Amino acid sequence: MSETRPDLADRDVFVTRSFKAPRDVVWRFWTEPTLLVTWFGPAGVSVPIDSVIVELRAGGRWELSMIDSTSGAVNPIRGRISSFLAPEFLEIQMNADTSAGPVEGVLLRLTFHDHGNLTRVSLHQGPFSEEIRDMTIAGWELSFNKLELLIERLSA
Repeated sequence: MSETRPDLADRDVFVTRSFKAPRDVVWRFWTEPTLLVTWFGPAGVSVPIDSVIVELRAGGRWELSMIDSTSGAVNPIRGRISSFLAPEFLEIQMNADTSAGPVEGVLLRLTFHDHGNLTRVSLHQGPFSEEIRDMTIAGWELSFNKLELLIERLSA
């Protein structure tokens, strides 16, 4: 189950979710393009593999484009990896074009907590406007639901 706490900071997103898989497996879903495209984005959104770039190094690119299946709108996310420690921590400075307008200078921090065959992911992202913050919370919840189902299928 996830916990969302937009009240912790007015302009930031905080999401925590546990996945039934070892930390290195969950890490790979964030850093390997062929796995990232399988879950990233809410239902009705796809991520073409040719839009994904993950250069796992400080200063490396972390990029993808989400395509809305109904409208065909393309929403690119362009990021630079600020720092990382595989498979524990990933920090990305990003800009995005969203349906609600551009987002610039957002920092995404992910911590992957090792609990054996369970991994807890703590996500902190911001700052956002209130509208985009709320859209972002909803988007992460839907994306994490997809990731959870994929991981459950892998372990079944």
